[in-house]
Amino acid sequence: MFDKLEDLLAHYEEITRELHDPQVAANNERFRKLMKEQSDLAPLVEAYQEYKKCRQEVEDATAMLSSESDEEMREMLKETMAESKRRIQELEGELKIMLLPKDPNDEKNVILEIRAGAGGEEAALFAAEVYRMYVHYAEAQHWRVQLVSADETGIGGMKEVTAVISGQGAYSKLKYESGVHRVQRVPVTESNGKLQTSTCSVAVMPEADEDVDIVIDEKDIRIDVMRASGNGGQCVNTTDSAVRLTHYPTGIVIYSQTEKSQIQNKAKAFALLKSKLYDLQQQEKHDAEAELRRSQIGTGDRSEKIRTYNFPQGRVTGHRIGLTLYKIDKVMNGEIEEILDACIAADQAAKLAKLNEEG
Repeated sequence: MFDKLEDLLAHYEEITRELHDPQVAANNERFRKLMKEQSDLAPLVEAYQEYKKCRQEVEDATAMLSSESDEEMREMLKETMAESKRRIQELEGELKIMLLPKDPNDEKNVILEIRAGAGGEEAALFAAEVYRMYVHYAEAQHWRVQLVSADETGIGGMKEVTAVISGQGAYSKLKYESGVHRVQRVPVTESNGKLQTSTCSVAVMPEADEDVDIVIDEKDIRIDVMRASGNGGQCVNTTDSAVRLTHYPTGIVIYSQTEKSQIQNKAKAFALLKSKLYDLQQQEKHDAEAELRRSQIGTGDRSEKIRTYNFPQGRVTGHRIGLTLYKIDKVMNGEIEEILDACIAADQAAKLAKLNEEG
């Protein structure tokens, strides 16, 4: 580990030197690339430098103790040693996590899809609530949420909804949310007050960047235009502005209706199709890397039940990580940071355990 850290520290210092070179500063693309690399390495370098400082403090205090006779000074040196050793242990754990392989998609924006499952109208109502939960969370992170399409029901539910969530680290936080979400409560649509279980499925995909090599052959696509359905602005429901793309090879169907013009909806639909094809490519890669998949929390399968929301008990249960919270109202209002952090910590712990086995 420490050889790798020394190499990274040397690389960081080389980047810093390059950034002070006038020729590099004049090359905007090169300068931006180096600034990004320096920024990414900075937390690891700072932690490693603190680690080295603490190690030095322990060595210095040990050397001074061997020749120091003053009791008060000896106590101070012992306290310094104890504090430095404690911090060394903490930093070793932090550095191991920082050295874990990075997911190249972590900084990407998110394509969020939610579909009502078993439970009829109640499932559609739950799907709409789960969508609003993510919208509230995104707003708290100062991320942008852009609705792409929504198949709404008459009483406020959503049979399915697609949105783009844009913001720094959006995918790194939300990628653990893919799977089946289950609700247990007495539906407003139930007249006899009977407890019902309903579900919705959530898919979180990284948005494909412009530089992602996904080729879409126009011969493989059918484009249909139509009037938008559901609630909309003054122009939305009166012109043929909505666009539906059908991708024959994969069977993927994309529907975009939220923009006023057909051109805008078409552009959004093609961007979404590219992201879905990129996600398929990523899934195939993950399936091929069975060992990696087993080292992560859950299976990564979108049919996996990941969470239950029990309204009568006010309980939210994360099944993959064994986390139970009794604050369902806050969770449904977007306060899901504790759940997401627990998923990230569990994933890191699983990967560290695997590395230790291999090491």
